[in-house]
Amino acid sequence: MKKLLISLTALLLCFAMMTGALAERMYILPESNTRRLTRSEVAEWDYESLGYAFNEIFARHGYDFIVGGEYEYYFKTKPWYKANGTYNNQRDCYPKLNSTEWYNYELIKSVRSSKRYNDSGRSIWDNFSLGFDTLQGFTYVELRPNQVLNVYSAPSSSSWRGANGKAQVSTNGAVWAAGWESGWLLVMYETNSGSVRVGYVNSSSIRGGVPVDTSLEFAYDSATVTSRCTLTDDPARTGTAIATLSAGTKVTYLTRFYNNKAWDYVEVKVNGKTARGFIRVGSLDINRSADPLEDLNYGK
Repeated sequence: MKKLLISLTALLLCFAMMTGALAERMYILPESNTRRLTRSEVAEWDYESLGYAFNEIFARHGYDFIVGGEYEYYFKTKPWYKANGTYNNQRDCYPKLNSTEWYNYELIKSVRSSKRYNDSGRSIWDNFSLGFDTLQGFTYVELRPNQVLNVYSAPSSSSWRGANGKAQVSTNGAVWAAGWESGWLLVMYETNSGSVRVGYVNSSSIRGGVPVDTSLEFAYDSATVTSRCTLTDDPARTGTAIATLSAGTKVTYLTRFYNNKAWDYVEVKVNGKTARGFIRVGSLDINRSADPLEDLNYGK
Protein backbone atom coordinates (compact mmCIF):
# COMPACT_ATOMS: atom_id res chain seq x y z
CA MET A 1 0.00 0.00 0.00
CA LYS A 2 2.82 2.35 0.90
CA LYS A 3 4.54 1.58 -2.40
CA LEU A 4 1.31 2.32 -4.28
CA LEU A 5 0.85 5.66 -2.53
CA ILE A 6 4.42 6.64 -3.34
CA SER A 7 3.92 5.66 -6.96
CA LEU A 8 0.68 7.62 -7.24
CA THR A 9 2.28 10.64 -5.59
CA ALA A 10 5.15 10.52 -8.04
CA LEU A 11 2.70 10.14 -10.88
CA LEU A 12 0.69 13.13 -9.70
CA LEU A 13 3.81 15.27 -9.46
CA CYS A 14 4.83 14.18 -12.93
CA PHE A 15 1.42 15.14 -14.28
CA ALA A 16 1.50 18.48 -12.50
CA MET A 17 4.81 19.29 -14.17
CA MET A 18 3.99 17.92 -17.60
CA THR A 19 0.24 18.30 -18.08
CA GLY A 20 0.82 20.44 -21.15
CA ALA A 21 2.86 17.73 -22.85
CA LEU A 22 0.25 15.09 -21.98
CA ALA A 23 -2.52 17.19 -23.40
CA GLU A 24 -0.69 17.45 -26.71
CA ARG A 25 -0.58 13.69 -27.20
CA MET A 26 -4.32 13.23 -27.00
CA TYR A 27 -4.90 9.57 -27.77
CA ILE A 28 -2.83 6.42 -27.55
CA LEU A 29 -4.85 4.69 -30.28
CA PRO A 30 -6.75 7.53 -32.03
CA GLU A 31 -8.86 5.25 -34.21
CA SER A 32 -9.88 2.67 -31.63
CA ASN A 33 -13.46 3.95 -31.83
CA THR A 34 -13.79 4.00 -35.62
CA ARG A 35 -12.06 0.93 -37.09
CA ARG A 36 -10.93 -2.53 -36.08
CA LEU A 37 -7.29 -2.35 -35.12
CA THR A 38 -4.77 -5.00 -36.14
CA ARG A 39 -2.93 -7.15 -33.66
CA SER A 40 0.43 -5.92 -34.96
CA GLU A 41 -0.30 -2.22 -34.40
CA VAL A 42 -1.63 -2.87 -30.91
CA ALA A 43 1.46 -4.97 -30.15
CA GLU A 44 3.66 -1.93 -30.78
CA TRP A 45 2.83 -0.78 -27.22
CA ASP A 46 4.15 -2.21 -23.97
CA TYR A 47 2.12 -3.91 -21.24
CA GLU A 48 1.55 -0.82 -19.10
CA SER A 49 0.60 1.39 -22.04
CA LEU A 50 -2.01 -1.11 -23.24
CA GLY A 51 -3.72 -0.81 -19.88
CA TYR A 52 -4.20 2.88 -20.61
CA ALA A 53 -5.14 2.08 -24.22
CA PHE A 54 -8.15 -0.10 -23.40
CA ASN A 55 -9.25 2.29 -20.67
CA GLU A 56 -9.04 5.06 -23.27
CA ILE A 57 -11.92 3.38 -25.10
CA PHE A 58 -14.12 3.75 -22.02
CA ALA A 59 -12.78 7.20 -21.14
CA ARG A 60 -14.14 8.54 -24.44
CA HIS A 61 -17.61 7.83 -23.04
CA GLY A 62 -17.10 9.33 -19.60
CA TYR A 63 -16.04 6.24 -17.66
CA ASP A 64 -15.69 7.07 -13.95
CA PHE A 65 -12.30 5.83 -12.80
CA ILE A 66 -11.34 5.13 -9.20
CA VAL A 67 -10.77 8.45 -7.48
CA GLY A 68 -7.07 8.98 -6.87
CA GLY A 69 -6.10 6.11 -9.16
CA GLU A 70 -3.54 6.25 -11.94
CA TYR A 71 -6.15 6.18 -14.69
CA GLU A 72 -8.13 9.04 -13.21
CA TYR A 73 -4.95 11.12 -12.96
CA TYR A 74 -4.01 10.32 -16.55
CA PHE A 75 -7.34 10.96 -18.27
CA LYS A 76 -8.06 14.13 -16.29
CA THR A 77 -5.14 15.68 -18.20
CA LYS A 78 -7.03 15.19 -21.48
CA PRO A 79 -9.27 18.09 -22.55
CA TRP A 80 -11.67 15.67 -24.23
CA TYR A 81 -12.29 13.59 -21.09
CA LYS A 82 -15.49 14.39 -19.20
CA ALA A 83 -16.42 11.96 -16.43
CA ASN A 84 -20.09 11.03 -16.17
CA GLY A 85 -19.88 11.71 -12.44
CA THR A 86 -22.38 9.04 -11.39
CA TYR A 87 -19.99 6.09 -10.97
CA ASN A 88 -22.57 3.83 -12.60
CA ASN A 89 -20.43 2.78 -15.55
CA GLN A 90 -22.62 -0.18 -16.46
CA ARG A 91 -25.54 2.19 -17.07
CA ASP A 92 -23.84 5.41 -18.19
CA CYS A 93 -20.76 4.23 -20.09
CA TYR A 94 -20.94 0.65 -21.38
CA PRO A 95 -24.06 1.10 -23.57
CA LYS A 96 -22.34 3.92 -25.48
CA LEU A 97 -19.59 1.70 -26.88
CA ASN A 98 -20.08 0.57 -30.47
CA SER A 99 -19.23 -2.90 -31.80
CA THR A 100 -15.86 -1.69 -33.12
CA GLU A 101 -14.87 -0.41 -29.69
CA TRP A 102 -15.84 -3.70 -28.01
CA TYR A 103 -13.82 -5.59 -30.61
CA ASN A 104 -10.75 -3.40 -30.00
CA TYR A 105 -11.19 -3.67 -26.24
CA GLU A 106 -11.01 -7.47 -26.44
CA LEU A 107 -8.06 -7.30 -28.85
CA ILE A 108 -6.08 -4.93 -26.63
CA LYS A 109 -6.77 -7.07 -23.56
CA SER A 110 -5.59 -10.17 -25.42
CA VAL A 111 -2.37 -8.54 -26.64
CA ARG A 112 -1.72 -7.08 -23.20
CA SER A 113 -2.14 -10.48 -21.57
CA SER A 114 0.48 -11.95 -23.90
CA LYS A 115 2.96 -9.27 -22.79
CA ARG A 116 2.62 -9.83 -19.07
CA TYR A 117 5.83 -11.84 -18.77
CA ASN A 118 7.52 -10.82 -22.01
CA ASP A 119 7.00 -7.07 -22.09
CA SER A 120 8.18 -5.04 -25.06
CA GLY A 121 7.07 -2.08 -27.13
CA ARG A 122 6.61 1.65 -26.93
CA SER A 123 5.64 3.39 -23.73
CA ILE A 124 3.12 6.20 -23.42
CA TRP A 125 5.65 7.99 -21.24
CA ASP A 126 7.98 8.23 -24.24
CA ASN A 127 5.46 10.67 -25.64
CA PHE A 128 6.35 13.28 -23.05
CA SER A 129 9.32 14.11 -25.26
CA LEU A 130 6.99 14.24 -28.28
CA GLY A 131 4.75 16.96 -26.92
CA PHE A 132 4.72 20.22 -28.83
CA ASP A 133 4.14 23.83 -27.94
CA THR A 134 0.97 25.11 -29.54
CA LEU A 135 1.17 28.58 -30.96
CA GLN A 136 -0.16 31.43 -28.86
CA GLY A 137 -3.72 32.17 -29.92
CA PHE A 138 -4.61 28.57 -30.74
CA THR A 139 -7.03 26.81 -28.38
CA TYR A 140 -8.18 23.21 -28.22
CA VAL A 141 -11.54 22.72 -29.93
CA GLU A 142 -13.90 19.79 -29.53
CA LEU A 143 -15.29 18.91 -32.96
CA ARG A 144 -17.85 16.26 -33.82
CA PRO A 145 -15.89 12.99 -34.12
CA ASN A 146 -15.45 10.69 -37.13
CA GLN A 147 -14.74 13.47 -39.63
CA VAL A 148 -11.76 13.65 -41.98
CA LEU A 149 -11.25 17.21 -43.21
CA ASN A 150 -9.09 18.46 -46.07
CA VAL A 151 -6.41 20.93 -45.00
CA TYR A 152 -4.86 23.67 -47.18
CA SER A 153 -2.01 26.03 -46.34
CA ALA A 154 -4.11 29.11 -47.20
CA PRO A 155 -7.86 29.80 -47.14
CA SER A 156 -8.51 28.46 -50.65
CA SER A 157 -8.91 24.98 -52.12
CA SER A 158 -6.52 26.01 -54.91
CA SER A 159 -3.70 26.83 -52.45
CA TRP A 160 -0.65 24.70 -51.74
CA ARG A 161 -1.48 21.57 -49.75
CA GLY A 162 0.86 19.45 -47.66
CA ALA A 163 1.33 15.66 -47.68
CA ASN A 164 1.81 15.73 -51.46
CA GLY A 165 -1.56 17.39 -51.91
CA LYS A 166 -3.43 15.09 -49.54
CA ALA A 167 -3.20 16.83 -46.15
CA GLN A 168 -6.14 15.99 -43.89
CA VAL A 169 -7.04 16.16 -40.21
CA SER A 170 -9.14 13.63 -38.32
CA THR A 171 -11.49 15.04 -35.70
CA ASN A 172 -10.87 11.90 -33.63
CA GLY A 173 -7.52 13.41 -32.77
CA ALA A 174 -6.68 16.70 -31.09
CA VAL A 175 -7.35 19.89 -33.03
CA TRP A 176 -6.44 23.43 -32.02
CA ALA A 177 -7.91 26.48 -33.78
CA ALA A 178 -7.04 30.17 -33.97
CA GLY A 179 -10.00 31.65 -35.82
CA TRP A 180 -11.75 32.26 -39.14
CA GLU A 181 -10.87 33.95 -42.40
CA SER A 182 -13.46 34.10 -45.19
CA GLY A 183 -15.18 30.94 -44.00
CA TRP A 184 -11.96 29.01 -43.41
CA LEU A 185 -10.78 27.86 -39.96
CA LEU A 186 -7.06 28.05 -39.14
CA VAL A 187 -6.15 24.83 -37.32
CA MET A 188 -3.11 23.14 -35.80
CA TYR A 189 -2.82 19.38 -35.32
CA GLU A 190 -0.47 16.43 -35.16
CA THR A 191 -0.13 14.32 -38.31
CA ASN A 192 0.05 10.53 -38.50
CA SER A 193 3.77 10.79 -39.19
CA GLY A 194 4.38 12.61 -35.91
CA SER A 195 4.89 16.08 -37.36
CA VAL A 196 2.63 19.07 -36.73
CA ARG A 197 0.72 20.98 -39.40
CA VAL A 198 -0.94 24.38 -39.45
CA GLY A 199 -3.47 25.01 -42.19
CA TYR A 200 -7.04 25.87 -43.13
CA VAL A 201 -10.26 23.86 -43.20
CA ASN A 202 -13.35 25.02 -45.09
CA SER A 203 -16.35 25.62 -42.83
CA SER A 204 -18.65 23.90 -45.34
CA SER A 205 -16.91 20.59 -44.70
CA ILE A 206 -17.22 20.69 -40.89
CA ARG A 207 -20.28 18.99 -39.43
CA GLY A 208 -21.67 19.87 -36.04
CA GLY A 209 -20.29 23.37 -35.71
CA VAL A 210 -17.10 24.79 -34.20
CA PRO A 211 -16.86 26.46 -30.76
CA VAL A 212 -14.75 29.32 -32.16
CA ASP A 213 -16.04 32.75 -33.18
CA THR A 214 -12.73 34.61 -33.49
CA SER A 215 -12.02 36.42 -36.75
CA LEU A 216 -8.40 36.44 -37.88
CA GLU A 217 -6.86 39.86 -38.43
CA PHE A 218 -3.72 40.02 -40.56
CA ALA A 219 -1.51 42.93 -41.62
CA TYR A 220 -1.03 41.96 -45.29
CA ASP A 221 2.17 44.01 -45.47
CA SER A 222 4.64 43.46 -48.28
CA ALA A 223 8.01 42.24 -47.06
CA THR A 224 11.39 41.12 -48.36
CA VAL A 225 13.43 38.17 -47.12
CA THR A 226 16.79 39.49 -45.94
CA SER A 227 18.59 36.17 -45.43
CA ARG A 228 18.07 32.61 -46.65
CA CYS A 229 15.47 30.84 -44.52
CA THR A 230 13.03 27.94 -44.40
CA LEU A 231 9.28 28.27 -44.84
CA THR A 232 7.44 25.60 -42.83
CA ASP A 233 3.90 24.63 -41.87
CA ASP A 234 5.27 22.88 -38.76
CA PRO A 235 6.48 25.54 -36.30
CA ALA A 236 6.13 23.20 -33.33
CA ARG A 237 8.15 20.04 -33.95
CA THR A 238 10.02 19.13 -37.14
CA GLY A 239 10.16 22.41 -39.04
CA THR A 240 9.82 20.47 -42.29
CA ALA A 241 10.36 22.80 -45.25
CA ILE A 242 7.64 23.81 -47.66
CA ALA A 243 10.27 25.86 -49.45
CA THR A 244 13.61 27.56 -48.97
CA LEU A 245 13.34 31.33 -49.34
CA SER A 246 16.37 33.13 -50.73
CA ALA A 247 17.39 36.64 -49.79
CA GLY A 248 15.41 39.10 -51.88
CA THR A 249 12.27 36.93 -52.08
CA LYS A 250 9.10 38.99 -51.88
CA VAL A 251 6.43 37.77 -49.46
CA THR A 252 3.31 39.08 -47.75
CA TYR A 253 3.70 39.45 -44.01
CA LEU A 254 0.53 38.42 -42.15
CA THR A 255 1.29 38.38 -38.42
CA ARG A 256 3.63 37.04 -35.74
CA PHE A 257 3.04 33.92 -33.67
CA TYR A 258 4.83 32.68 -30.58
CA ASN A 259 5.39 29.32 -28.88
CA ASN A 260 8.85 28.53 -27.56
CA LYS A 261 10.12 30.56 -30.52
CA ALA A 262 8.95 33.61 -32.45
CA TRP A 263 7.61 33.09 -35.99
CA ASP A 264 6.63 35.41 -38.81
CA TYR A 265 3.57 34.06 -40.62
CA VAL A 266 3.79 34.88 -44.32
CA GLU A 267 2.20 34.20 -47.70
CA VAL A 268 4.18 33.42 -50.84
CA LYS A 269 3.87 31.50 -54.11
CA VAL A 270 5.21 27.93 -54.18
CA ASN A 271 5.15 26.10 -57.51
CA GLY A 272 2.52 28.48 -58.78
CA LYS A 273 0.25 28.09 -55.76
CA THR A 274 -0.38 30.41 -52.84
CA ALA A 275 1.18 29.02 -49.67
CA ARG A 276 1.23 30.26 -46.12
CA GLY A 277 3.83 29.23 -43.60
CA PHE A 278 6.22 30.24 -40.86
CA ILE A 279 9.77 31.57 -40.88
CA ARG A 280 11.89 32.35 -37.86
CA VAL A 281 11.77 35.99 -36.80
CA GLY A 282 14.79 37.94 -38.03
CA SER A 283 14.68 37.10 -41.73
CA LEU A 284 12.27 39.78 -42.97
CA ASP A 285 12.32 43.45 -43.89
CA ILE A 286 8.67 44.46 -43.64
CA ASN A 287 7.59 47.38 -45.81
CA ARG A 288 4.55 48.91 -47.50
CA SER A 289 5.54 48.36 -51.14
CA ALA A 290 3.25 46.52 -53.54
CA ASP A 291 5.75 44.00 -54.87
CA PRO A 292 4.18 40.88 -56.41
CA LEU A 293 4.62 37.51 -54.80
CA GLU A 294 7.57 35.59 -56.12
CA ASP A 295 6.94 32.10 -57.50
CA LEU A 296 9.18 29.50 -55.87
CA ASN A 297 9.87 26.10 -57.39
CA TYR A 298 10.17 24.17 -54.17
CA GLY A 299 7.88 21.91 -52.24
CA LYS A 300 7.58 18.85 -50.09
